[in-house]
Amino acid sequence: MSLLLQRVADTLSHHGALAHAVPGFQPREGQTDMALAVTQTLEQGGQLVVEAGTGVGKTYAYLVPVLLSGQRALVSTATKALQEQLFSRDIPRLVEVLALPIRVALLKGRSNYLCLHRMQQARHSAESAQPGAQRALAKIETWSQSTRTGDMAELTGLDERSPLWPLVTSTRDNCLGSSCPSYRACHVNLARKEAMASDVVVINHHLFFADMAVRESGVAELLPTVRVTVFDEAHQLNEIGVNFLGKQLSTVQLLELSRDVLATGLQLARGLVDWHALADALEKAARDLRLAAGMHRGSVRLRWTDVMPEGVEPEDWTPALAQLTQALGQLQAGLELVTELAPDFQRLHERVAELAQKAHLFSQAPDPEGVRWAEVSAQLRLIESPLDIAQAFSALTRPAQAKQPSEAESSLDPDSLEALMAGDPRHGAEDRAGAAAGMGSGVGQRAWIFTSATLGDEPSLRWFTEPCGLTSAQVMQVTSPFDYAQQAALYVPEHLPKPGDPGHAGHVAQLVVEAVQLLGGRTLVLTTTLNAMRSIGEYLQARLDPAANVEVLVQGQSPKRRLMERFREGAGDGRAGCVLVASASFWEGFDVPGEALQLVVIDKLPFPPPGDPLFEARSQRIVREGRSAFADHALPEAAVALKQGAGRLIRSETDRGVLVVCDTRLATMSYGRRLVRGLPQMRRLNGHPEFLETLLQLTTDATKDSTF
Repeated sequence: MSLLLQRVADTLSHHGALAHAVPGFQPREGQTDMALAVTQTLEQGGQLVVEAGTGVGKTYAYLVPVLLSGQRALVSTATKALQEQLFSRDIPRLVEVLALPIRVALLKGRSNYLCLHRMQQARHSAESAQPGAQRALAKIETWSQSTRTGDMAELTGLDERSPLWPLVTSTRDNCLGSSCPSYRACHVNLARKEAMASDVVVINHHLFFADMAVRESGVAELLPTVRVTVFDEAHQLNEIGVNFLGKQLSTVQLLELSRDVLATGLQLARGLVDWHALADALEKAARDLRLAAGMHRGSVRLRWTDVMPEGVEPEDWTPALAQLTQALGQLQAGLELVTELAPDFQRLHERVAELAQKAHLFSQAPDPEGVRWAEVSAQLRLIESPLDIAQAFSALTRPAQAKQPSEAESSLDPDSLEALMAGDPRHGAEDRAGAAAGMGSGVGQRAWIFTSATLGDEPSLRWFTEPCGLTSAQVMQVTSPFDYAQQAALYVPEHLPKPGDPGHAGHVAQLVVEAVQLLGGRTLVLTTTLNAMRSIGEYLQARLDPAANVEVLVQGQSPKRRLMERFREGAGDGRAGCVLVASASFWEGFDVPGEALQLVVIDKLPFPPPGDPLFEARSQRIVREGRSAFADHALPEAAVALKQGAGRLIRSETDRGVLVVCDTRLATMSYGRRLVRGLPQMRRLNGHPEFLETLLQLTTDATKDSTF
């Protein structure tokens, strides 16, 4: 056993540093096994994929080896919440306990930081005239004088959905880079510098792929090259990567460009160009293109296999796209007259050229090697992407010889490196590649760690490894230490109508009412569609007697953070118990240990929607390969999603609860057995009376250590 392996094993043992310093720490066999596997990968290089069940302690299982190894590392998560937890709690605790001289940085996407230049311009925008906007801007300006990081999360009272947020933050589209007059004081630039000088940098998957995409386009970005990269919540990698590695054109981009052109033109070149006319033409073109996509309830994805999306009228779509191209061309000509006046105009000109190129792309037939669709909601997004990240990601993660910097690369002066980090367009791709190579440690093969509680429904974890191009990775499954047979039960109510029945949602709602009247709240209802969520939520709010002291929370009726906080509070101290009806993002990452949650109800098996263009394109590829689209794609997708939803129930060794899946297919179809095998091994409840009796047991003695 190597010295590092021994140190890791000792740290996680009964007599180790964590057992002595961290209250409640208990050595877990699965955690130690995972940590040793991570350690071996750090020493040898390569790819390790670990599915670690709830309660394993996977965060410490990868952090302890990474920190003890002394190697420079990126740790990437899918959510800002886990990113903050790692940076603010987990890593500092371990660094202190292990007495390590390690420098750690937190790095978020550009739009999470205050942009000093745009803040100075914000008062000239049309949005600043809205009620309360001037007061909010004054608060932001006051905060800007005291903040060290510029992280907008520090600023209370301003939600990301506020129309002021994009006025005082920047994006890759509108950032001026090293040409910005506030460049030296730029919070994004300072955060990047800190990351470049740190041993461990905590990022998120969006940022990783954003960096990957811009590097491929020839613009150096913010992430240092490291020897160790860890992806926590890795199950989201493929979907996030597909979004970033594709091409997108949205009405949001167009409307933001229109707004920025008008504000900048009036402030810096009033009277030289008819800015109102150019901005109005672009805004009208963007809105007309959205209208040409048709009226739809909620958010829909339209197939796009020919020159235009399916279901749109050619006489509406073709002129709208032509009108957009014309508006962008006129805007480009107007900006050419003033590009020398300020770097703001130069960047606006570049943005117009980029969007015009995308408009031309979406006026042509789709790339047969990828998939194209239109995403229609209040806004419109045109998207063309690869089917997965396998090709791009396998090229990134496969073993390669460490590149030695050439004499030219080694001689980059600090100012040049600073410009490269900022993505200065004046430097060429060769210089950028050299700088990136020079930032790496160059010692041995790189180590890639991928972990999540849910990475597939079979031992090979093929659901995750294939689309990520990790077919040669070492794969490991570590089971949860929780005693699910004692702590949890599974109930499939076979008396309910089939999922396709129009009355299905109503019957699910009735079952929830009956259960909640016994439990007094403590219930999470997860739906597969927004329509079902609204239907069930409205039913519960109408039927649950307020005298029962139960509060019904429905996703969308309050901010997500507030819903989660209220649900976790539970009952007591005069507060009502809660029922939360939710969809989409609440299926994962929602952690409610304790008695505040004891019943999870899932309305239907979460199969991918059959009309989804991305799902259809992937299914067609699988069929061309001679495999089954259902068995090899739809079923694994459903199994992973079901496992994620079920994972909301038991979050600690003392939790007790019932999982209800209101889909008779789980009990009657042959594939139901495969889906059940993918779930934790809960005991099955036979019939409705046993279900109600189990709920009564939960209400009378939820803390017993025996089977309830």
